Amino acid sequence: MFFHSDITKDLSRGKKFFEDIISFTIGPYTLDDIIANRVNTINIADVREYNDYLDGHIPYAVHLPYKDEKFDILDKDKVTVIYSYSDSCPRAYNKALKLIEKQYPAVVLRGGFKEWKNFDFDIIKTDSQNYDETK
Repeated sequence: MFFHSDITKDLSRGKKFFEDIISFTIGPYTLDDIIANRVNTINIADVREYNDYLDGHIPYAVHLPYKDEKFDILDKDKVTVIYSYSDSCPRAYNKALKLIEKQYPAVVLRGGFKEWKNFDFDIIKTDSQNYDETK
């Protein structure tokens, strides 16, 4: 049987876990800085539902449907920043795992779109009549 106290006493496992969180996530301030100064060095992918993407998304983000296994809209030579609704939504982490399995470098935006909005960073709304999701 596994107990919470067993986890907290395993310092080496805890250290690795937190190092991985730091290495494979990005915060909203850092992403905003990258967008402002070197957006061409990353991909940004929104894995929320299509209508939520249209209603508002992070600038330069492409919609990457959660269940879709086609990743060819992403540049494989760039790190992809993936986000979903919030930290309590596992979509971004699951999609990051799928991308990494396909040899695409990926990180997750801490806090997701909810946190991005909390910081009052730019949000883009897309007119569904002028948006072609197959691009």
